[in-house]
Amino acid sequence: MQNTSSFVRNARSQEFPAIGQLMVRVYSQLEGFPQQPEYFAMLENIGEVTARPHTELMVAVSAEGNIDGAVVYFSDMRSYGSGGSATAEKNASGFRLLAVAPEARGKGIGRRLTDACISKAREDKNEQLIIHSTEFMKVAWEMYERMGFRRSEDLDFMQGELPVFGFRLLLQ
Repeated sequence: MQNTSSFVRNARSQEFPAIGQLMVRVYSQLEGFPQQPEYFAMLENIGEVTARPHTELMVAVSAEGNIDGAVVYFSDMRSYGSGGSATAEKNASGFRLLAVAPEARGKGIGRRLTDACISKAREDKNEQLIIHSTEFMKVAWEMYERMGFRRSEDLDFMQGELPVFGFRLLLQ
């Protein structure tokens, strides 16, 4: 069931701590997800990504002002900051760290955040949108594939012991 009262916009600096806490809560609760203190510290301080060029922190906010979810959007893959070959992709946008509050799941928040990234990539006149995911986020894979993303093994890489899988959406 879609929640039409939630809307997506760029996050405000005063929201950064709450978004960081949300991301830590979401990622630390993924069953089997490696508990990496340095990764969680980066999530906790997620607002710092907005200092990078071509990078936006977007948030889904309910009519009541609750933060229902967030995502980091990159209009240029050079700022994407992943392993593997993705940062060399041309005419491409990307997004990472999509998180939806457990209490807001099933309301279309993840899709709304993904749609916002697709719209931004089109506005930026990029030809593709790239994302990465892990086995621990398979529920999201289904949504991405329904939205037209396709597995792109050329974008896969290993982050330490963790296999990371690439997906691509062609925007033409």
